[in-house]
Amino acid sequence: MAVEIHVQGLFATPVAAIMLPGAEARNAALTETILRRRETHPSLEASNNGGWHSTRDFEAWCGPHGRDLIARARSAVTQLTRDREGKPVKPNWIVEAWANVNETHSSNACHFHPGAFWSACYYVADGGCLDNPEFGGEFEMMDPRGAAPMMHAPMLKFAGEGGLSAGSAETIRPRPGLLFIFPSFLLHAVRPYRGHSLRISIAINFGVDAVNPFERA
Repeated sequence: MAVEIHVQGLFATPVAAIMLPGAEARNAALTETILRRRETHPSLEASNNGGWHSTRDFEAWCGPHGRDLIARARSAVTQLTRDREGKPVKPNWIVEAWANVNETHSSNACHFHPGAFWSACYYVADGGCLDNPEFGGEFEMMDPRGAAPMMHAPMLKFAGEGGLSAGSAETIRPRPGLLFIFPSFLLHAVRPYRGHSLRISIAINFGVDAVNPFERA
């Protein structure tokens, strides 16, 4: 006999996906700006395996389209944040951002973003990944719940709205114009890109000012 069951997502990991309007014009301008920067600045060595990783001062050289992107991401993470009583709040965000250009066989090793609260990824160009799954290049997220990945039933999920992950990795396929937001503690990676174009993304971290954590009214 079926009984009524109330499910609460304790220790759930919030992720958000937003398709930003005006992507075509924004991405054309950002592509030009990022590739011009790549010609004159060597890659940083961070989580990237191959490809190009810009300096983390993207906001200083990204131009109006980049600054608009960061403003939209800032607004989104503020909407996604509450105080300990569950009330809306306006944190005094500290922003750090950089651009990534992945070519054939490039990837990003598994990592997280210490010192930040929210992290975001915006896709400027997917390199054909959206229409060609064999190109790879997916954004991969690992279950952060300690021993959860040791569960021996990767074919199952917990019941609940949307299906709750149970120890397996989850992926997002790149799509131009997609802004993806996740907690900075979440271990993530980029699977090897096997296409023959350029997969371009922008990463943004939002940390909280420790001295003045909230915006003044």
